[in-house]
Amino acid sequence: MMEKLIAMVSEQLGVNPADVKPESRMKEDLQADSASIMMLVMDVENEFGIEVEDDAIEKVKTVADMAKYIEEKM
Repeated sequence: MMEKLIAMVSEQLGVNPADVKPESRMKEDLQADSASIMMLVMDVENEFGIEVEDDAIEKVKTVADMAKYIEEKM
């Protein structure tokens, strides 16, 4: 699942997959803005069949945080 998430983050944010690590911070390291994060959340919801609550979006700081959230919702 982490590999799929890294590919999704890489594609949505336009960064090299090799630069996306579990510890990568969405905003600081990957330069994600609010719009790109919302698009990524929609992709995650569609891909993994989950619903991401609005308050959870603010708590997700790293790629690993997002992976953990997805695992908990599945």
